Amino acid sequence: MDIHHDDWATPFERGNGNQTTTWRACIDFHQRLAQAFDGWLRFEEAGRSDAGVPIHVGVFSTDGAFDPQAVKAAGRPVFFNNNGIHPGEPEGIDACMALLRDLCLDPARRAALGRTVLVYIPVYNVDGALNRQDTSRVNQNGPEAFGFRGNARHLDLNRDFIKADSLNTRSFTQVFTRWDPDVMVDTHTSNGADYQHVVTLIATQPDKLGGRTGAHLREAMLPALYAGMAQRGFPMCPYVNTLKEIPDDGIADFLDSPRFSTGYAALHHTIGFMPETHMLKAFEARYHGTRALVEAALAHTVAHGDAIRAARAADRAAVAGGAPVALDWQLDLQRSRPVRFSGFTAVHEPSRLGSYQRLRYDRKAPWEKDIAYFDRWQPTASVRPPRAYLLPQAWHDVVLRLQAHGVSLQRVARADRVRAEACRIVHFEKRRVPFEGRHLHDVLQVETEARLFDVAEGDWLVPLGGPHDRFLVEVLEPLGIDSLFRWAFFDSVLDRKEAFSDYVFEDEAERLLAEEPGLRDRFEAWKVAHPGLLGDRDAVLGFIFFAAQRYAEPEWRLYPVLRLLELPAA
Repeated sequence: MDIHHDDWATPFERGNGNQTTTWRACIDFHQRLAQAFDGWLRFEEAGRSDAGVPIHVGVFSTDGAFDPQAVKAAGRPVFFNNNGIHPGEPEGIDACMALLRDLCLDPARRAALGRTVLVYIPVYNVDGALNRQDTSRVNQNGPEAFGFRGNARHLDLNRDFIKADSLNTRSFTQVFTRWDPDVMVDTHTSNGADYQHVVTLIATQPDKLGGRTGAHLREAMLPALYAGMAQRGFPMCPYVNTLKEIPDDGIADFLDSPRFSTGYAALHHTIGFMPETHMLKAFEARYHGTRALVEAALAHTVAHGDAIRAARAADRAAVAGGAPVALDWQLDLQRSRPVRFSGFTAVHEPSRLGSYQRLRYDRKAPWEKDIAYFDRWQPTASVRPPRAYLLPQAWHDVVLRLQAHGVSLQRVARADRVRAEACRIVHFEKRRVPFEGRHLHDVLQVETEARLFDVAEGDWLVPLGGPHDRFLVEVLEPLGIDSLFRWAFFDSVLDRKEAFSDYVFEDEAERLLAEEPGLRDRFEAWKVAHPGLLGDRDAVLGFIFFAAQRYAEPEWRLYPVLRLLELPAA
């Protein structure tokens, strides 16, 4: 087939270096490629967005192997490229078009791919891509027109990976769990400080990724990527997550919790990268920097895919064997290492708008030096996986989320009593302002109760011992940094369902104090500790009501997901 390269020029390549493709032109381009090169490329609809727009996925395989089960059975590496989660950051969308075009047209590039299968989503947030304008990125230098961060439900999809409130996310998770990629690159543009680097990088935090996969990332892949990017003309630095106001004072490794794409990847022992090109650089430079990073990560996956797959398998086996899973983290401020940074001199000067000091970066005063990079995180909570979790069937919205993430659940065949552990929520703090449609919970304190629990026919058994173990532990344990509890899926257990009328309960309170063992002692201690509340009728009666066992609600603040120590009858 005689197909000239010019016939396949992308909108970016045909333009002035400051233009990005539209969603329609992008999809048409990939569809034409797949029709012309159907022996190597398959392109199809993967699902629908909240607005009903198709989300597409492409698969490039040098030998036409397009079935994920067959690919995994053959032990072949899978590289996944996601683009357009924030359509106002479109470099990856355009770079992906050119990369696939070149793989189709260039025999040497195809040969270099070897056994590795490339899976890609050309535009993930299709709703946002169709919301095209040039006004939503206040600090960004081009392109001339671009999409919007929010999807049709005004959700930021890079905060939705665990709660999966959007149909976009449920389409994505089906692609991700079906292909189970070894390495993922999710393309972005940064906000923040000014500096000379075109590309900065968020990698799956190696301590949080853990095990052999985390070691490979830290010791082999990251050094290779930084060296490869320098050779490609884009000397890179870590994402500029400043400890204080400016990079001079040091930067910290970004803790990518599972709400983000790279943190979600870590729940599946997948190495994830989020290149963040600098917003103030020209769009043309950002485009070329993004493509360079994707190609560098792909080259390492091709060269070391077997080692990465072996590391992932070992880490999964460790969790299935009962190894502790960390649930939350804190930055280790006692450990840092120097990284070479190319910055601009920070200047503080009086604002002309108000009576404060403003910050600006003087591009006429560049500098290059080592700065402190804090790249170690320590777990603050961890748990050993149980044999299984038990999810009462009443929590059908949680079942829906687990199924969307590819988790297999089993129905309990008949009623039973099982020995299990349950958490009671002792303390939590609900954020006052909604975050991506939900009130997140912070500062958790739980107590564990181990006893016999009733199981009903039709409840959901969530067995462990498979590839989803780490995902299940981190989303079903309430202390998980992005657990479903923190995302407010179980809020109804946090409210007392019954209350009292004060004029009636006054007499009942006196009777309870006289008859219930220990209640008067607790009340006397409360009075000593809170003398200022003795004139507050609601406070006095409220303490007695909530402290009395007579009117206790056993389900109040009892987290309903059970940690099973034994399995119910089959």
